[in-house]
Amino acid sequence: MNTFRLSLAMFLLTVLTTAAAFAQDDAPKGKWRQLLNGKDLTGWKVKITGHDLGDNFGNTFRVEDGVLKVGYDKYDKFDEQFGHLFFEESFSHYILRAEYRFVGKQVPGGPGWAIRNSGLMLHGQTPESMTKDQKFPVSIEVQLLGGGGTSERTTANLCTPGTNVEMDGKLITRHCTSSKSKTYHGEKWVTVTVEVRGGKYINHIVDGKTVLTYDKPQLDDRDADAKKLIKNGEKSLTGGTISLQSESHPVEFRKVEILELKE
Repeated sequence: MNTFRLSLAMFLLTVLTTAAAFAQDDAPKGKWRQLLNGKDLTGWKVKITGHDLGDNFGNTFRVEDGVLKVGYDKYDKFDEQFGHLFFEESFSHYILRAEYRFVGKQVPGGPGWAIRNSGLMLHGQTPESMTKDQKFPVSIEVQLLGGGGTSERTTANLCTPGTNVEMDGKLITRHCTSSKSKTYHGEKWVTVTVEVRGGKYINHIVDGKTVLTYDKPQLDDRDADAKKLIKNGEKSLTGGTISLQSESHPVEFRKVEILELKE
């Protein structure tokens, strides 16, 4: 009996020690940090295709009533003027949480696939390293989509401008991969959370449910823009910028917050 109790005690001690170690590894570095101040674009940089860095053409990105709004009321037509709003810092291990919704109608000239379409661009290149006419930053995109009222259309999908990932040990080179989320129609607010573990893995979470997981984000050496970023043959992406997309349909963000994690 004494031997059994001793063995049980040692087993429980091992379990508790292991759990404590995992908790230590996963512990946050600080508190949740709001990246939007609800007043202006302080801390963010605008890059729109065909325009110089910092040129917020047509006041595309603006803050009104405490909400970041992406709008096109000053556009005659979209004309492939894809925009990205970059946060000024880069990150590696973190949890990102955003609340967004699509409103109104797409600006004339926007591509059909961009209706109710935006994205959170992660592990991205800096806006300074983009060319003037580059449409999208090399990055990992958490694609945000809204339903059209009838058919199914998942959100928090994966798209990979200039990048690839692995799933189940296999390299994925297709541009977009659908998540397992439900469809969100209308103008309701949707909460998307992304767990980013450097160059290890990334989880997409919608309303508390994990809808997509993948590993080993990396640069795609077939892509002209990505090739410029590959140094000494190293393609692994372990960190980078965060940016919000402007793809021709009005979208609003009322919260973008980050919790940095220990590596």
